[in-house]
Amino acid sequence: MPSIVYGPFKINSNNGVLNFGDTLNISPKSTTKAVSGSGGGNTGDFIITNNGINLNNTLDPDVSDQNIAGLA
Repeated sequence: MPSIVYGPFKINSNNGVLNFGDTLNISPKSTTKAVSGSGGGNTGDFIITNNGINLNNTLDPDVSDQNIAGLA
């Protein structure tokens, strides 16, 4: 069934799938890994973060975390 969508939209990133209306199957395939500090993943218009000392453990002994070759 078709959809009518009103209102303004603010898109903060261009990752993933945005769908309005009918769909049978949406299956995006991607993998990522991100390491960010305290408050580094905050999104929005007006953000104030007050952080002290922050350390991130970026040691990753895995060869591969998630394989998507067989999912295509």
